[in-house]
Amino acid sequence: MSAAGNESRTDGEALMEAVAIDGPAGAGKSSVAKRVAARRGFLYVDTGAMYRAVTLAAISRNVDLQDPEALLAVAESVDISFNASGDRLLLDGTDVSAEIRGPEVARKVRFAARAPEIRARLVKMQQDLAGKRPVVMEGRDIATVVLPRARWKFFLTASPEIRASRRHSEMLAAGREIPFAEILADIQRRDASDYQVGPMKEALDLARAGQGIALIDTSEMTPERAAAELLARMK
Repeated sequence: MSAAGNESRTDGEALMEAVAIDGPAGAGKSSVAKRVAARRGFLYVDTGAMYRAVTLAAISRNVDLQDPEALLAVAESVDISFNASGDRLLLDGTDVSAEIRGPEVARKVRFAARAPEIRARLVKMQQDLAGKRPVVMEGRDIATVVLPRARWKFFLTASPEIRASRRHSEMLAAGREIPFAEILADIQRRDASDYQVGPMKEALDLARAGQGIALIDTSEMTPERAAAELLARMK
């Protein structure tokens, strides 16, 4: 496989016209993915937003988020879609792009993200989206689980301090004053878990070995520069 993150496949297996972007929180996945999608005319898909949408629907229905069956029933009953460019998420036809970023959803989305039944359903939805048109899809298991046949695969990373700084700035801009030290500690805890086992560890290991996933460190890059780097490798 190519370290450039392209032209990798098993014999007889067709590549998908898709860009898979994985990486930890604060690595710049969303800002880079949006720019790449806009430049290439692909649909931008934020997979994390889909888990947030299920969470928002469950909260609005007063569903017990710790009840997997009840949560799955919510996921099976709602319609989740994106607008033409992918920058707005629609829940049952209503734009909830702002609501899914609220603090309550942020605190509780882990219940949907950790439920295997929810993940299986949303992964199928994500694969269906990629089967209909070219996509730039970002998340935490895109290259390894959701779109393993994507033509272009990238793993974005940055130092914990840089990622915490970016998150801190985002929260301040949203009117949420959370100490930088608290954000950094949370990122370090998540890294310790993510890189022990699971798709994030698998993707990073493959990227470091140069096996089909390109490793991009965005610590010293603006979103524009990082997007240009991905677009150059896609050529």
